[in-house]
Amino acid sequence: MFKNKLKEFASINLVLILVIGILAAFSLGGNDAIAAFINDQSPIYKGKTDKKVITLMCNVYWGTEYIKPYLAIFDQENIKITFFIGGTWAKANPDLVKLISDKGHDIGNHGYNHKLQSQLNSEDGRKEIVYTDNILKEITGRQITLFAPPSGDFNKQTLDIASALGYKTIMWSIDTIDWRDQDSNVIKNRVEKNLQNGAFILMHPTAATLVALPDIIQYAKAQGYTFDTVENQIK
Repeated sequence: MFKNKLKEFASINLVLILVIGILAAFSLGGNDAIAAFINDQSPIYKGKTDKKVITLMCNVYWGTEYIKPYLAIFDQENIKITFFIGGTWAKANPDLVKLISDKGHDIGNHGYNHKLQSQLNSEDGRKEIVYTDNILKEITGRQITLFAPPSGDFNKQTLDIASALGYKTIMWSIDTIDWRDQDSNVIKNRVEKNLQNGAFILMHPTAATLVALPDIIQYAKAQGYTFDTVENQIK
């Protein structure tokens, strides 16, 4: 009987702790704080796998002329990737956004104006995500759940806002730095020497990457890697 009383007391204490935590979350910030209390807000740098699976990620604010050639390569190689799309680009190119979505590629949010999140106040940081979310959902009909901060710039506020909006913050494990280094061999070697299980490989739509892409894909396949989207890698 004494043991049963101890168990009952312990259960009551656990419930009280949970209630106090939730009440504290409410007092600190309402719905946003509750989301933070419940969800893991940590940025994700790679997939949750020990298998030879990798993901290509393409951040898009420019390079419009390379999107269709990229898609042709992905069709030919029968792989799906994750496109993180800027709101201003999506607004100007709805047909291309829809084409990307219709081909079964992941669609992610890359902010509206490519502003650095750490330099924004809470309201403006939220607007960068929400404006883009509305545009992407209107074009694709999808629920968007992945956010890649422009330039990989974020702080705790960014993570709080993204989580409260139902987003996972996505980073990368391999950076092609193709926006700076317009050399297909440099880009190719940078990827090939850093391949690892679960890798998120960041790229942009550039002429040099377009040249490097088929070789990168063939090399990865020859090493036994398969390709999947961010969404599938983090499930």
